[in-house]
Amino acid sequence: MNHNPDGLPEILPVPASLRAVAQLAQRRQEPLVLMVTLKGCAFCDVVRTNYLGPMHQRGEVVAAQLNMLDRKTALQDLQGQTTTPHAQAQAWKVRIAPTVLFLDAQGREVAERLEGMSSADFYGAYLQDRIERARRAVRTPSQAPAR
Repeated sequence: MNHNPDGLPEILPVPASLRAVAQLAQRRQEPLVLMVTLKGCAFCDVVRTNYLGPMHQRGEVVAAQLNMLDRKTALQDLQGQTTTPHAQAQAWKVRIAPTVLFLDAQGREVAERLEGMSSADFYGAYLQDRIERARRAVRTPSQAPAR
């Protein structure tokens, strides 16, 4: 599942298929926590190394990362169509790295995205709050997605 031509730090997987990783999250009744990142981004490294990477490695979240500038690598989107990480980031209107998205299996945002990293002091709490909101949304299908 890991497809990493840009050499992003491998503490988080770089999927060739968003659909496959979203289906894995759905089977676990979890949201897909997706970090849109840039190679060499210091704030991205902090989020990846100190928060999402360890959570993913401990099995606490289903998480992955995409390089928002990658215009060459084929990526299967959530509908099964071929795109690129760059085109997908544009479709989501991601403008800042890191941006962490909380998605259900259909690709809907089920918790407010985390854009940038303004304060490391509270980032962990903000991230945990979004993950809990997203979990409630994917485990309660009748609930409208939070934006």
